[in-house]
This record gives sequence, C-alpha cells and structure tokens, in this order.
Amino acid sequence: MILNKNKKRGFKQALFFFNLSYTNHKMNSQQESKRDSKGLIPAYGGELKELIIKDEELKLKLLSQVSYEHECSDRNACDIELLMVGGFSPLEGFMDKEEYKSVIKSHRDTKGLLFGLPIVFDTNNAQIKEGETILLTYKKQKLAILKVSSKWEPDKAEEANFCYGTNSLDHPAVKMIFNERGRYYIGGKVFGLELPNRDFPCKTPKEVRDLLPANFDVVAFQCRNPIHRAHYELFTNALQSENVSSNSVVLVHPTCGPTQQDDIPGKVRYLTYKKLEEEISNKKIKWAFLPYSMHMAGPREALQHMIIRRNYGCTHFIIGRDMAGCKSSSTGEDFYGPYDAQNFANKCAEELLMKTVPSKNLVYTKEKGYITAEEAKEKKYQIMKLSGTEFRKKLRNGDSIPEWFAFKSVVDVLRKS
Repeated sequence: MILNKNKKRGFKQALFFFNLSYTNHKMNSQQESKRDSKGLIPAYGGELKELIIKDEELKLKLLSQVSYEHECSDRNACDIELLMVGGFSPLEGFMDKEEYKSVIKSHRDTKGLLFGLPIVFDTNNAQIKEGETILLTYKKQKLAILKVSSKWEPDKAEEANFCYGTNSLDHPAVKMIFNERGRYYIGGKVFGLELPNRDFPCKTPKEVRDLLPANFDVVAFQCRNPIHRAHYELFTNALQSENVSSNSVVLVHPTCGPTQQDDIPGKVRYLTYKKLEEEISNKKIKWAFLPYSMHMAGPREALQHMIIRRNYGCTHFIIGRDMAGCKSSSTGEDFYGPYDAQNFANKCAEELLMKTVPSKNLVYTKEKGYITAEEAKEKKYQIMKLSGTEFRKKLRNGDSIPEWFAFKSVVDVLRKS
C-alpha cells in the first residue's frame, strides 16, 4: 500500500467537511425541543443511551455465550467507557460496516445524523465470525460484552483520507490506525458490565447533568494539556461572550485518555485540574474529566467533541485556533488551517442545537494583565511571553515560573510527576 506523502491534497480532495446539506439532513425529532424535562439540552438523538446491564440473569446468560475474550488497548477502553455511559449517544455499540462507511465518507450515520469519526472495535483475530459473542477485558477487568453483527477488513487509506485529510504516517492518528489498530474492524451491540478502574474518576453524562442548573447555558471547555493561567482566563472570559446568557456555567472537561506520544500522561493532567478545582470556589465553574482518546483530527474531531459535550449537557462549545490540530512529525507543518475546525464547527452547530464560542486570543501584559491581543496591540502594551520550550526547561531546572503563566499549585504537580 502506497501512502500519500502530500499531507494537504487528500484533505482537500476528501470533501468531508464543508459539504453539509442541512435542508435534507436536519432531523425533525432533534429540533422539537431544545430543553428536556429537567431544563437541560436533550442528549444527541433524544435519549441518553446508557449500556450498563443491571439484570444479573442477563449478564450470566451473555457470559455463557462468550466465544472469545479480547484484551482492550487504552484507546479501546476509552471508546467502550463512553459507549457504556452514553457519551457516544445515540450509539448502542460499535458501528457496523455500513455505519462506518457512511460516517467516514459523509460525517453522518445511515440515519443522517452528524458524526465526526467512526467508533469501531479492532482485532487481529481472523477466527471471529458474525453472530459470535466477545468478552471485552481491560487490565484483567471484565468491561463489556460485544455481540458481533459485522466484521470486515477496512480500507485504512480511504479512512485516513476522509477522516484526517491525509494518509501520511506523519499524522499521529494515521500512524495509529495503520500501526496500532488490528487488521479487522468489528461492529455490534455492547452490553456493559462495569466501568474501567481508573487512577482518575470520570463523571458520567448523567452525573454531570445532575450537577447542572436548569435552563442555564452550559459552556464546554475542552483541553488535552495541563491547565495554565491562560486556560483559566479563557474559559472564565467565555461566559461573557455575546451568545452566552447571563445565566450560564462553564464545564471544564479535559480529556484524560491517550493523545499524542509526547503529551503529558492523563493522570498528571487530571491532577493539575483537580488541584485547581480544590483551590477555586466558583459556582459558575463545574469540573469533570473525559475518558476520550484524542485523534488530532482537526475539523472532524471538533464535531466529535461537540456531540460528546451535548450528551454531557452542554449548549455551547469553546473552540479555538487550530483545535485538535497537529503537525507533521517529519516537517513540522500543520495538517489543518488555523480556522478549519472552527469554521466546520460553526456549520454543524445549529443542527446540533448548540452554539460555538470562539476562544479569544488572550495575552498577558505588564500594564493590564490578561487582555485580547488586539487591545494590547492597539494600546501598545508590553506583552509578556514564555514559550513551551522555556517553560519545560524551567520545570526541569527548578527555576521560578511566573504566576501569570502557571498556577503555583499546578507547577508543583508537574514537578512531582
């Protein structure tokens, strides 16, 4: 198989982002009500699909039908957990071949609902057949049972081109699907047994929804990095945006699953947010953690995140410059334009019953603290800067790090990790 070395050509050829035909695809059932009986935005598809089995007899029956056991990767476990808790509603299992094909080619399922990336289970086991039952385990824990309805050998180059705009192995997710995922994909209904035992607790969509006030705007903040002062200023400022009501809260909802190879581990990221949560008492800030595995898929991933956050009760989504973007591992060039994700999310927002909140380009000035870069330029204020490389060097050397850049408690966590 020849991989495309041109990172951007496939992205433009794929036609996966800007061809949204809303007139034909808007789902009337989605548009009937923007609030459920609790005053919250309804789950995507109208109902939160929680897949944990409570019937002990059914558990025993399904376990007796198991033909194979399959130990899950970290990425698999994240997908299974989000399926079980309803984070991927309206899905009730892994996508079959038809759903997979529809999603990769049109970012819609076979019913016409928007979906950013395919949710599939992978294996190298050639013996598994349709109709069989698989026990999914993770670190020897029995997570779920998968009833196989579909098994196929995917065209991974096609998937890469449509979903990531390239099939170059310089893209981390393309490298993942070629080098980490198994030869076959499996679709089928999932029956949940128990959630993964994690070092960090992840509230379910239902648990988060129970924390949210009725008839408020809920603004989601997504991040895959440890929290720094600029992040805090960004998501608190977002509540003042023109399209956010005065009755609003922000859900700080960082991903703690696998990301890029050189990213800080999920547990450490979790600890930085947890430390700040303990220090800050603000009723307008809600905190939770998301067991999601990043794909760095730019526009497609922005859509995926919005769907997930809607299931957690969010009405708004903060989206910044080059969200979920990545650079070529060989050239350092960006795979996506700085506003590709933002533009695509804006096109999808109305259909999702959500609104996007552009993240402001905030800078720290000696004269006035954090303000927009535009204001700083206009007033010719002195902008203070600290690069990521400089920050990491200071961390390693034990040098002082300015509190305008990072909270002292967060720095302490990072130094101990």
